Amino acid sequence: MKQQRVIIENISPQLHCGAFFVKRIIGDTVRVYADIFGDGHDIIQAELRFGHADHKGYTAKRMVHEGNDVYTAEFQVDEPGLYQYWICGWVDHALNWQHGIKAKIQDGQHVKSELLDGVQYLKFAQKAVSTKKDASYLSHCAAIFRDEKKYDEAVQEAVSERLGQLFMDFPSRKLATITDPLRVYVDRKKAGFSTWYEFFPRSTAPETGKHGTLKDAERILPKIAGMGFDVVYLPPIHPIGEVNRKGKNNTVNAQEGDSGVPWGIGSKHGGHKSIHPELGSEADLKKLIKSADKHGIEIALDLAFQAAPDHPYIEEHPEWFKRRPDGTMQYAENPPKKYQDIVNFNFDCKEYKALWNELLEVTLHWVNMGVRIFRVDNPHTKPYHFWNWLITSVKDKHPEVLFLSEAFSRPKVMQQLAKQGFSQSYTYFTWRVYKHELITYLKELTNTEMKEYFRPNFWPNTPDINPYHLQGANESQHAIRYTLAATLSGNIGIYGPVFEYMVSEPMPGKEEYMNSEKYEVRYWDWSVENKITRLITKINAIRKKNPALQQTNNLEFCDIENDQLIGFYKWDNERTNHLLMVISLDPHHSQQGMVRIPADKLPFSSDNGLTAHDLITDSTYYWEGEWNFIELHPDLPFHIFQLTARI
Repeated sequence: MKQQRVIIENISPQLHCGAFFVKRIIGDTVRVYADIFGDGHDIIQAELRFGHADHKGYTAKRMVHEGNDVYTAEFQVDEPGLYQYWICGWVDHALNWQHGIKAKIQDGQHVKSELLDGVQYLKFAQKAVSTKKDASYLSHCAAIFRDEKKYDEAVQEAVSERLGQLFMDFPSRKLATITDPLRVYVDRKKAGFSTWYEFFPRSTAPETGKHGTLKDAERILPKIAGMGFDVVYLPPIHPIGEVNRKGKNNTVNAQEGDSGVPWGIGSKHGGHKSIHPELGSEADLKKLIKSADKHGIEIALDLAFQAAPDHPYIEEHPEWFKRRPDGTMQYAENPPKKYQDIVNFNFDCKEYKALWNELLEVTLHWVNMGVRIFRVDNPHTKPYHFWNWLITSVKDKHPEVLFLSEAFSRPKVMQQLAKQGFSQSYTYFTWRVYKHELITYLKELTNTEMKEYFRPNFWPNTPDINPYHLQGANESQHAIRYTLAATLSGNIGIYGPVFEYMVSEPMPGKEEYMNSEKYEVRYWDWSVENKITRLITKINAIRKKNPALQQTNNLEFCDIENDQLIGFYKWDNERTNHLLMVISLDPHHSQQGMVRIPADKLPFSSDNGLTAHDLITDSTYYWEGEWNFIELHPDLPFHIFQLTARI
């Protein structure tokens, strides 16, 4: 039985009693709360202990009582990797003694006996103090506490701030309660703020009718960097299977010259550790990565753990795959969808350890080539514990590596993947169109436990998703969707050329693209500029300049008397950067309304009014009072205001 008198519970942040770590970015502050109390009326003290898991020892920081037995303290995380934190709480007998004797003295009571009782606490502190001066002071206090002739001096020292501070600084922590460690994983800043641009390298040839290469992809990097993107995501660059290859628009039988689906990985040319011969060589990829770095861009590769029917693994490791009772290969299905050009690994096979180790080797192969970001295809179709093991194994050696979970699945499935270690996650933003949907979803992401572990990445579109609201949509709708993504979330991405050139013809009745680039090589004129490319460039520049937009959770929605207008306020952790976004959700008509300024949330006085500087148009507005008039037109359906006090 433990002889403890302090209860510590409801520690926050934590996930499932510490089964999973919470997440932070380098430079973030971890603010820890806990309910801490003991029996009776004794004084309780507690300290937060924390440290990086790779370093010996820990730092202790005294927790502050906020009232109602809630204690809090915080620490800053400055290195990538795993930190641990826990709480130590105790009945502080020395402070309790000083509090009691002070009350008795104020009541006019004689406290000679209490002074003698206090000597035991002086002795302990005398052994613990770090300077001779403090030790001498405590020795002096012990002497006068025993000396009846020096009663008045003893009373004065007993209640002194100096003695109280020494008791605070050097507590005995007798019979302390110490909690189990909790964990926080710290990623580099790009985990919380990134701007992704996706394109197919095979569609980068400078003329029609040709298959693009990694060298061609390198040629368009200046354009992408100039638009303000800092991550270029390439769909799988591996050899594409030839057996059961899909044709244009997902036809089952490919015609001669059809390029196939990049996610159907593996052929006679190699598998997951190889590059499609028409794209180039490993040397070309290394050169692309190096060139991208010069432009401030990182190359993200796709991890698609599945195989084409002619992948080398099929013959080398048949035990990793399922076959039908008739002996034929079981191809992938998501009824009613069929993926005849793909077979899945059998993660239930007896040889699963060898399979896991091989997939880890695949990942590390590309890490060793210089890749530090992976977009993971369909992670929800593989075991959760596999991802925990693989991500942990990679990050143990390479904590800078980031993993984006591409899972448009059930909420708890997506959340579980984030808990298992994915750095960022795809979201339902792609389908959230109406004001109440957006507000409800963002509040779930930023005001619930999800904010501790789920880092959203907002994509208006992907090669797999041509959402109904973008099908045949005008410039205004594209501007609306990009602005919403770019200002609501720290991490965003677009399926680049299709979005910026507003190519949105759908397969009839489906949220899929007609003549999808997944099934064929496309030609794009990368030199084209239009209003959308210019707006994207401007918005991305604003994101990079304003820390308030480089995170997701500091978000407050504003009242607007019009359901076609949405307004929200964002700020940085230092409370030095304050932005107000007002966005029309109507791409066809002008919309008006009164927006309520969140004056109670601003750290500066708005008594003399506010200055609202539109960072898009460079116009400045002087506002008086909480409610101010807004009118937006489809030609520019949003405001991004920087708020400052009016002097």
